[in-house]
Amino acid sequence: MLGFGKLTKMVFGTPNDRKIKATRSTVEKINALEEEFEKLTDEQLIEKTAEYRKRVEGGEALDAILPEAFANCREAAKRALGLRAFDTQLLGGIFLHQGNISEMKTGEGKTLVATFPAYLNALTGRGVHIVTVNDYLARRDAEWMSKVFSALGMSTGAIYPQQPDDEKKAAYQCDITYATNNELGFDYLRDNMKSELKDLSQRDHYFAIVDEVDSILIDEARTPLIISGPAEDRTELYMSVDKIIPSISEEHYTLDEKTRNVSFTDEGNDWLEEQLSAAGILPEGQSLYDPESTSIVHHVNQGLRAHKLFTKDKDYIVRGDEVVLIDEFTGRMMAGRRLSEGLHQAIEAKEGCSIKPENVTLAQVTFQNYFRLYDKLGGMTGTALTEEEEFQEIYNLGVVEVPTNRPVARVDDDDAVYRTAQEKYNAIVDTIKEASGKGQPTLVGTTSIEKSELLSDLLTKADIKHNVLNARQHEQEAQIVADAGKLGAVTIATNMAGRGTDIKLGGNVEFKIMEAIAADPETNPDEIRAKIEEGHKADEDAVKEAGGLFVLATERHESRRIDNQLRGRSGRQGDPGRSAFFLSLEDDLMRIFGSDRLDKVLSTLGMKEGEAIVHPWVNKSLERAQAKVEGRNFDIRKQLLKFDDVMNDQRKVIFSQRREIMEAQDLSEIIKDMRHEVIGDLVDEYMPPKTYADQWNTEGLQGAVVEQLGIDVPVADWAQEEGVDDEDIIERLEKAADEHMAQKAAQFGPEQLRGIEKQLLLQIIDRKWREHLLTLEHLRSVVGFRGYAQRDPLNEYKSESFQLFESMLDGLRTDVTRNLSQIRPLTEEEQRAMIAQVQAQQAAAVQAQAEAAEKANRKPLVEGFKEDDPSTWGNPGRNDPCPCGSGKKFKHCHGKLA
Repeated sequence: MLGFGKLTKMVFGTPNDRKIKATRSTVEKINALEEEFEKLTDEQLIEKTAEYRKRVEGGEALDAILPEAFANCREAAKRALGLRAFDTQLLGGIFLHQGNISEMKTGEGKTLVATFPAYLNALTGRGVHIVTVNDYLARRDAEWMSKVFSALGMSTGAIYPQQPDDEKKAAYQCDITYATNNELGFDYLRDNMKSELKDLSQRDHYFAIVDEVDSILIDEARTPLIISGPAEDRTELYMSVDKIIPSISEEHYTLDEKTRNVSFTDEGNDWLEEQLSAAGILPEGQSLYDPESTSIVHHVNQGLRAHKLFTKDKDYIVRGDEVVLIDEFTGRMMAGRRLSEGLHQAIEAKEGCSIKPENVTLAQVTFQNYFRLYDKLGGMTGTALTEEEEFQEIYNLGVVEVPTNRPVARVDDDDAVYRTAQEKYNAIVDTIKEASGKGQPTLVGTTSIEKSELLSDLLTKADIKHNVLNARQHEQEAQIVADAGKLGAVTIATNMAGRGTDIKLGGNVEFKIMEAIAADPETNPDEIRAKIEEGHKADEDAVKEAGGLFVLATERHESRRIDNQLRGRSGRQGDPGRSAFFLSLEDDLMRIFGSDRLDKVLSTLGMKEGEAIVHPWVNKSLERAQAKVEGRNFDIRKQLLKFDDVMNDQRKVIFSQRREIMEAQDLSEIIKDMRHEVIGDLVDEYMPPKTYADQWNTEGLQGAVVEQLGIDVPVADWAQEEGVDDEDIIERLEKAADEHMAQKAAQFGPEQLRGIEKQLLLQIIDRKWREHLLTLEHLRSVVGFRGYAQRDPLNEYKSESFQLFESMLDGLRTDVTRNLSQIRPLTEEEQRAMIAQVQAQQAAAVQAQAEAAEKANRKPLVEGFKEDDPSTWGNPGRNDPCPCGSGKKFKHCHGKLA
């Protein structure tokens, strides 16, 4: 008997079905216009864009223009790329424009889908950002789709790391800008550290289309983007702590793999105290529980985390003398990304690498709060439904599952669960051998580099030819993915999210053509293309005959979405395919989330070695375990966001204030209000309200006035006058301070003083904000303990951070007033001294440059001469020519250093 839920869905359809049905009529309108737009010339397509822009300026809604704009864009794509968008692609584009996530399976052409809503929304003239997961995709998509946009009379730009400023500004001024989430976030932070409007890169935040939206807005949203500067060097402390950690015993710490947490036990603390005292790290007579030991305890905890929670070749790799983090979701190296709070330094000490100094935060933002700046947001991915609640709650994004252009023909096998990892790997090797033997291409998914290399060794022993794609093979990524669909190909991949290159059955035609042209540049490219396309059809048919792409996963990931991304690589555009998951009770997910009961069940069944349990019930129980983990991870992200929202409100105030200051021509009124507030605060402090004259500290006030306002006035004498109260004192001080600043304006010239005020105000805001961020970090790390006193840590954080923010603003007023009161024009003598100093520095720089050039062109007199190795210098006498080839005597050159 059917349940009420299923019965209702059969009668009324699901909410998703209803959305698709309601939007079909718009797609029919676009299709009805196709014939009309086919008749237009290339120039007329561009004229249409100008017409739509005028209509938008005139107040016409984008929704009213949508059918015509989409029809125009489809025609431009047909002419520029030879691609005619399917109805399902138009559906996806409409949902993006409406501010939804379009869930579209792999191979459904999401890159083209983004052009439709991007074109429509760019008609407003406010600029559209298309966000990708890596620089390669940002450049590739911008280059590829710019053909469509230029056919419509629109400009396209791409943002990438280390881009020259003028090029970056030009890219942001384009109608459509392709960029990675990291670059967009960092440019936002950098813009809010600039002091001139002309130096800003970004325009406003109007509409962003996020490709691989789950990867960017969920997976990467756990860590904030931080711009930092160096702090004091503590290399010795990291190395000293690292010598102690390896000798720790299991009873000294507790490890919770579910929460990825590790902490010392009471015995561990006692043992640690002894070790730290013996090593001279903990001063004599000082305990770990003393407040002075906070910093040492923090570093020891980070050392323990580095050794027990972070694994080489899984969480990071060592490249040369550098520890490079690996993105757990994409398996890519994250060059330049570092763990905060000394954890990266602890890993460097563990691996014997050079320890780079810790950093202090100059500016930070989370992806959640950055992307919520946009007026409208849309996203595309193959897998979003499992995180629908999070998208709705945090970003106000609905998820619409767009049907595939052709029905999915992939066969998804039930999971096969083995007792041990060894049995599982044996079965995997046998299955791969069988599939590749009949010519079926196999994509093998692993969860870490370590496991991909272990499997690679097993396949090599079994004499099975294969490719490995992980962080180490990052550069050959596109080529390896393009080859993965060839007849009999075996590809091992550490995670397949956001790879951006489709696995096409029989191999990727474009890559084959590029290879052939590179190998034989003399031959006509058109001949090469015709020949390869003809041969490719036979290859494609042979692969389809063998069963299409076989996706074989060696483990379940914590997130169902990552598993679905891997599975979705097979069966694109109605192609045949198969997917299977091979698991063992020793896998991380099974081991951590209750394999004991399953182990008992398997034992009771009396399973022989090498046998697997395969049943839909096992799939269901695994999905429940994954849903629990996803729920817990969502709660962690939600909690982090609640704390960051507090800082975000303050960040918005500071950043908008900076913007107003930069846009203002004259800040004298703001500066005057600040000065008057400082005077009011000083008088309140030294002459408290509702107190008698004999209780006033007028001498203290006089000293504070000299220090803060730079004026020496007889406050003590004023206070002696009959009938004088605090209001009179404030009035007189304000008048004297205003006159003092008017004199400065006359000395500098009003225009120059306005410029000084602006720069000074921005510098002090930036310095105070940096100090405030550091204070909030410390507050965040201790506020959790308030929970033990039955107080809500979040509420405590909110109220204390607000008080800190208020005191920061008070300090800002005081610093600005004091600094401005003390500035004066330079005397002629000081100006001459400064000019002489600058000239001396320039001359030294020119000299150093000349010496460096001379050194580079110099030919050593002794073969094998090395600057820093005296054993390679030969044995010259003190008056002999120096072996470095400088032409100087040895005693005047390297002989001085020897």
